[in-house]
Amino acid sequence: MTTMSRSGQPLEGKVAIIVGGSGGIGQETCRQAASAGARVVVGYRAGKERAEELAANLAGTGHLALPVSIEQTASIEAFRDRALEATGRVDILVNAAGVTKPVPHADLDALTDELIDQIFINNWRGVFATIRAFAPALRATGDGLVVNVSSIAAFTGIGSNVAYCGAKAGLDIMANSLGRALAPEIRVLTVSPGAVDTQFVPGRGKEFNDKVASTTPLKRITSPADVADAILACATHLRFSTGDRIVVDGGRHL
Repeated sequence: MTTMSRSGQPLEGKVAIIVGGSGGIGQETCRQAASAGARVVVGYRAGKERAEELAANLAGTGHLALPVSIEQTASIEAFRDRALEATGRVDILVNAAGVTKPVPHADLDALTDELIDQIFINNWRGVFATIRAFAPALRATGDGLVVNVSSIAAFTGIGSNVAYCGAKAGLDIMANSLGRALAPEIRVLTVSPGAVDTQFVPGRGKEFNDKVASTTPLKRITSPADVADAILACATHLRFSTGDRIVVDGGRHL
């Protein structure tokens, strides 16, 4: 059962930290969290003006945008300190940042050590380091939530490259491990989209999107709003769930 505030906003009084908040999925998540009453911290790697404009135009008040590079633990910890100094608490942590690059799975030589390291640092280690940094503050609320954005590539083995599939599979297992280890004060969930209509994967345009839509049972590509809906549901409706994944792909993995 969803707990509603007096205003009818389920996240009123909550603080949501959205890492990767200026990306396609992140932006929509920020908007939905703010509309549900949360105070939002938009964590961005680059594009300061875009992130600050997003924060300024969210519903409600008290939102802010702060820089963070999840490749560097020192940057994550500085981001945490600034966020907590400004807000005093954190209830929801959404990890929506990541990187990838299309590499044919059969082209083993093209998947270099450098690219593998970059993908695992951004899609696994950086996510873990962010959770580690915010865990004490999340635990202090007694009702903390972490939502990691993964991908159906984690369990289909079909994605932009083999390393990306592996990193996202690791992210899914992280939710299993931390869902158990951080309970009961912190819940950990994973939202797993199919191909999303954003510019996340370089080189994918309308032709790719149309092809994906035509081969997906529900006949359209996943939108950022679809993913944000699922993330918000983790905070508002799926309150007795932890360590699990929510697939948002229109049946593409079937």
